[in-house]
Amino acid sequence: MKLNELRDNEGARNKFKRVGRGIGSGKGKTSGRGVKGQKARTGVSLNGFEGGQLPIYRRLPKRGFVNPFRKEFAPINVGSIDAAIESGRLPAGQAIDEAALEAAGLVRTGAKIAGVRLLARGEIKRAVTISVAGASAAAIAAVEAAGGSVTVLAPAKEEKPAA
Repeated sequence: MKLNELRDNEGARNKFKRVGRGIGSGKGKTSGRGVKGQKARTGVSLNGFEGGQLPIYRRLPKRGFVNPFRKEFAPINVGSIDAAIESGRLPAGQAIDEAALEAAGLVRTGAKIAGVRLLARGEIKRAVTISVAGASAAAIAAVEAAGGSVTVLAPAKEEKPAA
């Protein structure tokens, strides 16, 4: 094989569409855009525009309330913790905290996550000591029924500057 024999694979490059080259090409006059005017030009953003009529997103009423200070928690079920201990991702005899859960890949925490919340789906068969930011009453009961304990960490209070 020589350099002048090198070719792309079949279909590796799409042929450039030549528009505006007469009516015989099938892409003449409006170049496949269908209309003249604003919609035929580049850079047009008409999403939600209804020809000057008040758009539907402005006609419909706003409902509800979104709390900007809401705390997001990373959920974890007791069944997932039990499965992780069985598979060896979590140590069986040691206390389990949020750092251990994240290191095992069971939860993902970040800047927006206020902590880990323990939920009761599944069942746990061994006694474990878990410390998390939050836990449901059913999850605490499930862990205690297996002989373990759950410590719910109190959230850190943000101090407001004295006015």
